[in-house]
Amino acid sequence: MTEETIVLVHGLWMNGMDMSLLARRLQKYGYRTLRFRYNGVSRSPRDNAVLLDGFVRNIEVPVIHFICHSLGGIVVRHLFYNFPVRKPGRIVTLGTPHKPSYSAYKLSRSPPGKFMLGQSTVDGLLGNVPPWSRAHDLGSIAGTLPLGMGRVLRGLPRPNDGTVTVEETRLESMKDHALVRASHFGMLLAPTTARLCHNFIKDGRFVSLP
Repeated sequence: MTEETIVLVHGLWMNGMDMSLLARRLQKYGYRTLRFRYNGVSRSPRDNAVLLDGFVRNIEVPVIHFICHSLGGIVVRHLFYNFPVRKPGRIVTLGTPHKPSYSAYKLSRSPPGKFMLGQSTVDGLLGNVPPWSRAHDLGSIAGTLPLGMGRVLRGLPRPNDGTVTVEETRLESMKDHALVRASHFGMLLAPTTARLCHNFIKDGRFVSLP
């Protein structure tokens, strides 16, 4: 396991420091963790995938996994679609809207909201994300504690994590799906999240094998 590396890809408006606690918990399982930083407002998910590809190419280990929060999961979907020749590894998305995001749609209807979202909606939060090939296992975790911008935007379908609905986190080609009683940001702090990520990376499923 010591040769296995996890690349952590943060979400919109973040810089990767928000995933520090999750990184430390994963390190206790024996993984090496690296954080990829990008700007989700000024660059599209596809453009950030190009940068991520360059980042990953400099990691000289045989196995590379990805754990991605929110928009980060969309960036990784672009990565595997545009650069399909990749090392072995599994992918876990945390609160990633694999379907068009209701919250992003509501925000994009106003000039301030559209400005805040920037390029994240281009083949991203509003849909038109590349399909997942199933060549690598992808597991999706959704939060069910409705605390977040959804309270301000109103009308966010339940169940949700306050920003992303559980239904939006489902992907037809995913290997497994799990729920965590946490908000969109809170899932990064929940101990359960690290355990589920470890289980999926180890076994390709969220429930640990006996």
